[in-house]
Amino acid sequence: MHTERIAIVGAGIGGLAAAIELAASGLDVSVFERAAAPGGKLREVPLGAARLDAGPTVLTMRWVFDALFERAGARLDDALPLQAAGLLARHAWSPGERLDLHADIARSADAIGRFAGAAEARGYLDFCARSQRVYRALEQPFLRAGRTTPWGLFARTPCRDWPALASISPFTTLWRALGQHFRDPRLRQLFGRYATYCGSSPFDAPATLMLVAHVEQQGVWLVDGGMQRLADALTALARRLGVRLRCGAEVEAIEFAQGRATGLRLAGGERIEADAVLFNGDVAALAAGRLGEAARAAVAAAPAAQRSLSAITWHLVATARGLPLLRHTVFFSANYAAEFADLRAGRLPAAPTVYVCAQDRGADDGPPPDGLERLMCLVNAPARGAGRALADEEIARCETQTFQALARCGLRLSPGPQPTLRTTPSDFAHRFPATGGALYGPASQGWRSAFTRCGARSRIPGLYLAGGSTHPGPGVPMAALSGHLAAASLLQDLARRRASIATWPRAATPGGTSMP
Repeated sequence: MHTERIAIVGAGIGGLAAAIELAASGLDVSVFERAAAPGGKLREVPLGAARLDAGPTVLTMRWVFDALFERAGARLDDALPLQAAGLLARHAWSPGERLDLHADIARSADAIGRFAGAAEARGYLDFCARSQRVYRALEQPFLRAGRTTPWGLFARTPCRDWPALASISPFTTLWRALGQHFRDPRLRQLFGRYATYCGSSPFDAPATLMLVAHVEQQGVWLVDGGMQRLADALTALARRLGVRLRCGAEVEAIEFAQGRATGLRLAGGERIEADAVLFNGDVAALAAGRLGEAARAAVAAAPAAQRSLSAITWHLVATARGLPLLRHTVFFSANYAAEFADLRAGRLPAAPTVYVCAQDRGADDGPPPDGLERLMCLVNAPARGAGRALADEEIARCETQTFQALARCGLRLSPGPQPTLRTTPSDFAHRFPATGGALYGPASQGWRSAFTRCGARSRIPGLYLAGGSTHPGPGVPMAALSGHLAAASLLQDLARRRASIATWPRAATPGGTSMP
């Protein structure tokens, strides 16, 4: 019996997850990645002898990966040491304004009460209950299922659970919904930041994104050795199942015949035949013709105005003194509305909020490392990585403002001998073609945005889609879920084709052979 050959473009988390599922189902799977290593946006960069995470830094929804490994006959715990974080993040506005969020809701409520008063602590508990209702309403019919419409969401939801769908608040913004729970603007800033997890503004994103709060309360996990180890573990599992992974192999075009995807053409001319193709990359690259003119028809082109945010990052090895860092620390600007007004206008913020990942810090508030430690500092930026790129002067001014913001909150950094490595939207645009530097696919703007992402099936038969620009959205676990959904769709369609071929009448040909 013919074993179907599957060609996957891109070894990001979605592509690796799909490869594992397809190989575990007995298919012949090959993955082609133009970068030197698998992982996609989950990557690390060298800085002298140190290696630093340069992509996602937070792992949530570990059940996604537990289930993926289980379906492949393996255990996540055997492949990847994980540590549950007792403290989720530290937040600072000034040397005297500091608030920690804990994995335990009651401890967070106590901290908020000391920080902003008893009424705000009660508001937080109400917010947590609401975020849990939103998550539970959407987990099965939306996150775990394929792309749908608003009416399809109701159709997938049992009638008894329809009242829960009313809690998702799609028609109001996250910022406005937070005002129903918090009077303190600092707390609205803190929880409004969840919109930036998908590259959006809390002033435009739907209140549905409050579900991120419940996701974090389910557990935030630290990966020993850095997030790249997750990509390594997925790669090792895929190879154990027989997946062939070729890095440094750039795909020039997806090839088609008789109206369906039939393979790939690599840079240099090599052709790869396949029974189906799975594209794990930003769908903007397909719409822009980066995978060949014929592939343009696979997805609808989205306007540049719908792109999510980009970022500027600084990687450095330094001694940190003063304000004690956690693994995740956020330094807020004084005026969130002004910050996002700048971003909406295509400018770098005059006063940015800064996220710092201290990769050598543990899961709790322990003593600082002795001497130099690995740090990544990040600010949001408009996706102006191509065409009207950000000017060097604007980037330099933002850099000055960024490190001044850290100093104003009491953090003193003394860099080591290695130069700081800066990455801009133009650098991200080069690494992820046709995105303009946007890191999360289309932005979550308005209630329709969640339903307009591409699903697992493209418009062309035999071509499937996975990654953060597709359903259910950006982020490490979401990308893995997209890979699962793409693999499931592909397997369903192959089963139908096999059944169709098996029942098709066989006719004699002049040569005496028979054809299906």
